[in-house]
Amino acid sequence: MSLELKVPSVGESITEVQIGDWLKAAGQAVSADEGIVVIETDKVTVELPAPAAGTVTKVLKKKGETALVGEVIGYMEAGAAAKTENKAAPAEAKADAKGAAKSGAKGGEKVVMPAAARELAQRGLEASEVAASGPGGRLLKEDVLKHASAAPAAAPAPAAATAAPAPVAKAPAIAGAREEQVIPLTPMRKRIAERLVQAQHTAAILSTFNEIDMSHAMALRKQHQERFVEKYKVKLGFMSLFVRAAIDALRMYPQVNAEIRGDAVVYKNYCDVGIAVGGGKGLVVPILRNAERMGFAEIELAIADLAKKAQENKLTLDELTGGTFTISNGGIYGSLLSTPILNPPQSGILGLHAIQDRPIALNGQVVIRPMMYVALSYDHRIIDGREAVSFLKRIKECMEDPARLLLEI
Repeated sequence: MSLELKVPSVGESITEVQIGDWLKAAGQAVSADEGIVVIETDKVTVELPAPAAGTVTKVLKKKGETALVGEVIGYMEAGAAAKTENKAAPAEAKADAKGAAKSGAKGGEKVVMPAAARELAQRGLEASEVAASGPGGRLLKEDVLKHASAAPAAAPAPAAATAAPAPVAKAPAIAGAREEQVIPLTPMRKRIAERLVQAQHTAAILSTFNEIDMSHAMALRKQHQERFVEKYKVKLGFMSLFVRAAIDALRMYPQVNAEIRGDAVVYKNYCDVGIAVGGGKGLVVPILRNAERMGFAEIELAIADLAKKAQENKLTLDELTGGTFTISNGGIYGSLLSTPILNPPQSGILGLHAIQDRPIALNGQVVIRPMMYVALSYDHRIIDGREAVSFLKRIKECMEDPARLLLEI
């Protein structure tokens, strides 16, 4: 029985998707609920599961092409997996026995190996275009790769003219390949670009900076790390401290947690904090819902779970939507100082940076301390400089004396 492979619904506002890698090529067997093709959107990446066990028979949309939700992008034959595999085995055995020459005499039919079929589907090639080198006329993955690498080779030179041309000075050869690779932007990359440009055009973005002496925060983490890991099975990081410090500051300066909606300012009595992380497809900002109700361990566990999902491209749409404030940690990549861009419609984003030992003046003496620059980018339409500077100063106070977070002073 032939089954249609349709683009599933991946969110209320999403009507178009981009086709990613085909995990199963035409002719390959697939189990029920096994992923057949990757579907990419501007927010999430999902796999289309097989509705039943069988064999993929036809691929209509190649990698990189767009499709509408509900559109048929391929076909499969239910229950045909065993039948196809049983027929393939004796055919391959026969080809081995009689050799490639006899196979060519019968019409030159090729046996396409699964790995080769996958490469053909991903590169948009037909089996007839590629020369097979495997035993019995088998088309191997190496054949497809060899064909693809040889494709851009220059055309053969025309036959020499009767009269010899005048000698021409040759340009010096350029060492190394000078190839270009054109890859369409993924839906997620497009969405990131749109939102960043939107922020620049709609908000009056300004940034303010401060620096934090991380000595006490580092000492606190070192003192309680072993017991924390033993009890909660997760490490105590600086991010949970910064999340709690940001929540404390957001309560004192609610403008930073607000947004402009039309001609009104909407103040939120909850803190949905977005944590910017690098995912498999680009930067994503999963949300810690009601972070004001979470303890240090809950924050660390939630961040670890979201970061793992981001790397595996398994974040859901709900985990990426919303958010009232964002924290971005460029320090993990070595950034010393930056000006983060707002994540619309939010009005504030906190940028964290690398910790470096630097000389500072303390009690009239020059001492070495682990210092971190922090930046707050904010929407000047609803947040004045006084509130922005005071917000960042409050975070500095909490991080340099973490007991404030527990005593709420």
